[in-house]
Amino acid sequence: MTRMANFQKSVRQSVSLPTRVAKRVRVLAKTRKTSANRVLVDLIEAGLQSREAEKERFFELATRLAESVESAERKRLKEELARMTFGE
Repeated sequence: MTRMANFQKSVRQSVSLPTRVAKRVRVLAKTRKTSANRVLVDLIEAGLQSREAEKERFFELATRLAESVESAERKRLKEELARMTFGE
């Protein structure tokens, strides 16, 4: 019964990968001794987690900026937020 409670239904999704990406996925799968599908799921999950962490970091910096009274700190925070938003 516990196994069934932890089971999440999978959804079949079709994706076309560029050849260079597909090759890298197959190499990772072989190295990890797992399927290409598992590698893709792991990479997508890691990307989603990374994106969420970046969003949280952005809001943390924005809050610090709003609460900061020191001009040097405000300038540094603005520059960091700009880098996050527009790149370097």
